[in-house]
Amino acid sequence: MDIFAPSAMVFGCFTKSIADAPSAQPLHSAELMPVDLPLRCRCGHMRGVASDVSPSTGLRFVCYCKDCQAFAGFLERADVLDPAGGTDIFQIPPARMKLTAGADAMRCLCFSGKVLRWYTDCCRTPIANTAAGPRFPVIGVVHSFMDHEAGGRSRDEALGLPRCRLYERSAVGPLPPDAPGPPSLGAYAGHASRVLGWWVRGLNRPTPFFDDRTKAPRAVPRVFTRSERAAL
Repeated sequence: MDIFAPSAMVFGCFTKSIADAPSAQPLHSAELMPVDLPLRCRCGHMRGVASDVSPSTGLRFVCYCKDCQAFAGFLERADVLDPAGGTDIFQIPPARMKLTAGADAMRCLCFSGKVLRWYTDCCRTPIANTAAGPRFPVIGVVHSFMDHEAGGRSRDEALGLPRCRLYERSAVGPLPPDAPGPPSLGAYAGHASRVLGWWVRGLNRPTPFFDDRTKAPRAVPRVFTRSERAAL
């Protein structure tokens, strides 16, 4: 995972601006209207909502890193990956995500000291990736936790097309013909500006993943040793 330095490691995810990603497609004005997107695990025990969601209020990309693939392997959820081993992720600030039911089933694991990967214990649905602490104002919501059917819009309508891909060298098969391109250098500055805006506005909190008072993760991370990680 990767992107701007310390954040890069955070979900193989932090980088690319909607504006100048090579795969960006023009969107109709109706598609740009923000919506509240329902969130739901596979069995329905955990539910929530992501607010103010639109192609222009977040960043969608596909990550092919080995850690994202190992996460799906640990959960025994190969269906989360595309045929080439990619995970579809949408980045938003933590304050725009709220859990409304089933928070007791939330668990997390850690392959490194810099990224926490959250999932449900009830049906092993991946939820999101976050930094190891609550200060960084970005979470990467995994597509499998989004209930587009209930939201009334397809994934592409709600989130826009993926703006870029990451770690394609770790893909386990040929990329699809319509795969987004890699991030451009100019995209880094664009996304950094977006994240800075979230930080200035204090959108790193409240967060459903960390205790407001102690700042500790709401679930004790399962830390994988190097050999355990290699076995996945």
